[in-house]
Amino acid sequence: MPGVDHRGARQKQFTSRSLAAFGTLEADFTRRPEETGPKKAEPMPSDFQLKICNAVHRSIIRLSDGTFGTTFKGMPTIALTTIGRKSSRPHTVILTAPIIEGNTIVVVASRGGDPRDPAWLHNLRANPAVEVSVGHGSPRPMTARVLPPSERNELWPDVVAAHAGYADYQEKTTRTIPLVVLTPVSR
Repeated sequence: MPGVDHRGARQKQFTSRSLAAFGTLEADFTRRPEETGPKKAEPMPSDFQLKICNAVHRSIIRLSDGTFGTTFKGMPTIALTTIGRKSSRPHTVILTAPIIEGNTIVVVASRGGDPRDPAWLHNLRANPAVEVSVGHGSPRPMTARVLPPSERNELWPDVVAAHAGYADYQEKTTRTIPLVVLTPVSR
């Protein structure tokens, strides 16, 4: 229509769609100062979304030859390969390692505070023989051990000290988030 500026309407429509794509992001931008109470728990990404994110992360590391994606929130990333407990196929996920001491690596099975354990944890419980590469390094065989409650509770403060977000994840879920220690296979 002549004399009608559609640019504002188009921009508003685009903004609404963009924000809606990110779920509760729109609500965060439109909160009033008096609405400062606790936010509702955000829904966890689906398994499919997590697999896509992991594939993209692995691709970034590979394509950049390790220049990008080998650290996240100040922690080194590792590629953990487990054998599927049902499929018997290898599955690789990118995880952060809040603690690395010598050849020993600690990973957190947080799944972002989801009430379910991550699939990789079920896989390594069934078969603790795993492969791990730190950063963009070569994969090496390691053994995974899920810490029993007493050892986990002793190490948990060190994990939270490395990245406080893990405490937030623990608060979001009723399950106790497991810690896994990865050690080199002795030859």
